Amino acid sequence: MPHIHDKVDFTVEVFIVYKNKVLLRKHDKYKMWLSVGGHIELDEDPNQAAVREVKEEVGLDIEIFSKDIPLFNLKDYKELIPPKFLDRHRINPNHEHVVLVYFAKSFTDKIKQSEDELSEECKWFTKEEIDNPSYGIKEDIRFYAKKALEELGVKD
Repeated sequence: MPHIHDKVDFTVEVFIVYKNKVLLRKHDKYKMWLSVGGHIELDEDPNQAAVREVKEEVGLDIEIFSKDIPLFNLKDYKELIPPKFLDRHRINPNHEHVVLVYFAKSFTDKIKQSEDELSEECKWFTKEEIDNPSYGIKEDIRFYAKKALEELGVKD
């Protein structure tokens, strides 16, 4: 997707939980484990972007997590599910992303990547695997992934 602005873009990240696992995909360009996500298009809101990016990248239908949010949808007003976290980070010396981090549930663990969005690898991680240093998962991604599992994982 072309950038909306050459200095900063708004993006979404979605940590998808199925039972007691969270989905991460190895980013093609950066070769690191990240959540599913991407840029918010000009004609969509962040919730729509989260759902679209997940469908495009891994073929899953999701339900974005919300807790006691009244979802009004009136003529000129639509309540949005707020992100769980919000961050800002530099992509390169001249560009940065403001990231809206969402948690979501999937009703299946069957990934269907499109030809346009193929990843080197996608994996459903357990909490123990997230902490395994051999995967080299960055600290922020580990934190968000474990929080998503705490909130949306199946309770024993």
